[in-house]
Amino acid sequence: WGMASRDLNATLLAWPPGHELAADTNTEVDVLLIVLGGGGVVVVDQREHVLAPGHALLVEKGSSRTIRAGADGLRYLSVHKRRGPLTVAPRPEERR
Repeated sequence: WGMASRDLNATLLAWPPGHELAADTNTEVDVLLIVLGGGGVVVVDQREHVLAPGHALLVEKGSSRTIRAGADGLRYLSVHKRRGPLTVAPRPEERR
């Protein structure tokens, strides 16, 4: 589920137990994560943050993050400034 205005993007994510987002660096926008259910761990720039319902975490742009759902899965709301439209570009190794 997601919604967006001209300025804001909000997405509700529901992950099964053990699901993981590999290390990723978002260089475009700050992201606010609000945990609604379940739990897990977010590692931001090698610092671990435990997630539980009611917790909020601000991940600043330029930070490396990994997200892992716990044994009960993870439901969280991701809110950030809306990005520009997606574009198709060659992979970095294909650029020369």
